[in-house]
Amino acid sequence: MADTIVRLFDRPADALRAVDRLEAMGIKDKDISLVANNREEWYGDDGLRHDRLQAHNRGIKDDDRDGKDDRLEGAGDGATTGGLIGGGVGLLAGLGMLAVPGLGPVVAAGWLASTAAGAAVGAATGGIVGGIVGALTHEGVPEKDAQVYAESIRRGGSVVVVRNQKDRRAEIEATLSDYNSTDAGQRGDYYRSGGWNGYDASAPDLDAVQIEAERVNAGAYRP
Repeated sequence: MADTIVRLFDRPADALRAVDRLEAMGIKDKDISLVANNREEWYGDDGLRHDRLQAHNRGIKDDDRDGKDDRLEGAGDGATTGGLIGGGVGLLAGLGMLAVPGLGPVVAAGWLASTAAGAAVGAATGGIVGGIVGALTHEGVPEKDAQVYAESIRRGGSVVVVRNQKDRRAEIEATLSDYNSTDAGQRGDYYRSGGWNGYDASAPDLDAVQIEAERVNAGAYRP
């Protein structure tokens, strides 16, 4: 797993900003992937719905109070500014919607989504999210961690994956942490505290109210 970095985000706006920031840092689109729950319909046929994303607008760092994310100022065209998220260029321009049985609506872009979709072809259940477990383990992610990431999508989260960046691992991990990310160890402890034993493709998907309650409970959890 030395070259694969995976983090989960409870709020889609944080994940999208993290992707924008990675691209501003020079990470190539081909090495970034995003898979996110879309039950709250923050992405539609017309693209990103900023009014809905604003409800999750908790990731802005604006110490100079100019209305822009300090981490992205001067990063160039396409970067996130003013609390809004890019979508016309880069990885986010390739976002697409998928319907996954037992999970609900999902938005995905990047190499992981393509690999997972291929792995899921012919599967009776699980679809792309079940395929993500296989795709992540193929990249060296431990299966128990891959199952946590898949479960986090089912519960309303977003997963960002970066590959082929061994020499920049510490920098990328710090950047993802800036946007309120969580790793499999932390979130897995929370899931298991409630009796969870692994990702179940047949488990029902959550509605928007349940997803928000899940965010609150996960944020309040202390081991």
